[in-house]
Amino acid sequence: MRSTTIREKLYDYIRFADDKKVKAIYTMVEEEITAKGNPWDDPAFISELDRRLAEYESGKINTSTWEEVKAKARILKT
Repeated sequence: MRSTTIREKLYDYIRFADDKKVKAIYTMVEEEITAKGNPWDDPAFISELDRRLAEYESGKINTSTWEEVKAKARILKT
């Protein structure tokens, strides 16, 4: 089964599950949820985004349009 299908099934299940089951599921994954944290609260993450944005805006890095990326992918695929 694909991950997207599993996510949809879990989402639907959790939406209608009774409170006891929802709490049990949360207990199983609570540690992982809190360990991941929010990247927007990480100063190093924000700093890296700011650095990359500055490089992009200054023209220091080469970028490709979406059409160019797709064309390169087609070439590599053959």
